[in-house]
Amino acid sequence: MLGTRALNRATLARQLLLDRADLPARDAVAHLCGLQAQEPQEPFTGLWSRLRTFRPGELSELLMDRHVVRTHLMRRTVHLVTAEDVLAWRARHDAMLRQRVLGVYRRELAGVDLGELAAAGRAVLADGEPRSMAELARAVADRWPEPGTRPLGEMLVAGVLPMVQLPPRGVWRTKAGVRNALVSSWLGREVDPPPAEDDGSDPVGQELVRRYLAAYGPAATADVRAWSGLAGLPRAVAALRPELVTFRDERGRELLDLPDAPRPDPETPAPVRFLPAFDNAILGYDDRTRIIDDADRGLSVAGARVVLVDGRVAATWDVEAGDGTVTVAPLRPLSRSERSEVGQEGRELAGFLSDGESHRVRVAASP
Repeated sequence: MLGTRALNRATLARQLLLDRADLPARDAVAHLCGLQAQEPQEPFTGLWSRLRTFRPGELSELLMDRHVVRTHLMRRTVHLVTAEDVLAWRARHDAMLRQRVLGVYRRELAGVDLGELAAAGRAVLADGEPRSMAELARAVADRWPEPGTRPLGEMLVAGVLPMVQLPPRGVWRTKAGVRNALVSSWLGREVDPPPAEDDGSDPVGQELVRRYLAAYGPAATADVRAWSGLAGLPRAVAALRPELVTFRDERGRELLDLPDAPRPDPETPAPVRFLPAFDNAILGYDDRTRIIDDADRGLSVAGARVVLVDGRVAATWDVEAGDGTVTVAPLRPLSRSERSEVGQEGRELAGFLSDGESHRVRVAASP
């Protein structure tokens, strides 16, 4: 049995939050299976909190040079993933992506043949010009006038077509609208097709499970499902079982893990860390109690930026637009030493976000 604190320390270690890692940004993005990135600037803080020598321009260059991309993938949310991963994983997510769009617009899209819609979208994009979602939808709306542009556009950019959001969207300190292009146009080749002769073992699903456990484990199949949006990957898990080890959590759930993955001593000290909005260290689980109290769970889906103290969510944080002050609002009483550590890490974050122009932090009184 692994207690909550043991799971917490394992999560922190694998999420590069127990010790900052000496990794290039691209390797960190790959290890983390991508970073949730619908808020374009948030991944910069996510990597700063995890890497020892992170330079914002490094991530911008990776985007511009097409080594990482912004795309709808896990859970139909925008993720920043490596080019290799979107090529390998996109087809495995196709059905889930379509179903999630239909979950919102099933009535509006009831009369639309999705294969024909995809072909029409590809024909529009054949000129190689990036387009906004609205522009792409308007280009096919004459053929399908009833649904409206929003349902058509979302199905095109997040459902039936493998697409990426092009820079300067997501570049450091750059505000830019979303311009979409086909993955094949941006990366120079089509996404990998599903296996031609699937023997039932789901090889792409197996790779997803291995990679997930390396960055998030030990975890239950419900956690894999919550992270990926896929239906638990049962065939992949069944095929992998001989190479996995199993545990139980305090609720009695079976937890899967890689045998040699780090599981630190539960009493290992955990430093203060500032996490960005929608960080997968929290969102990547069905049962999030290893890192956040159930009473605060809503913060993780509301886009609150949070502070980890002793490895758990203990405060929220923001930045004042006027002078770059990092403001921290505790969710529970903090000891004098905890407030000091939060203040120190907050000053470092303020300096990172302002290029050294501000090291101001204000920690509010504890509740």
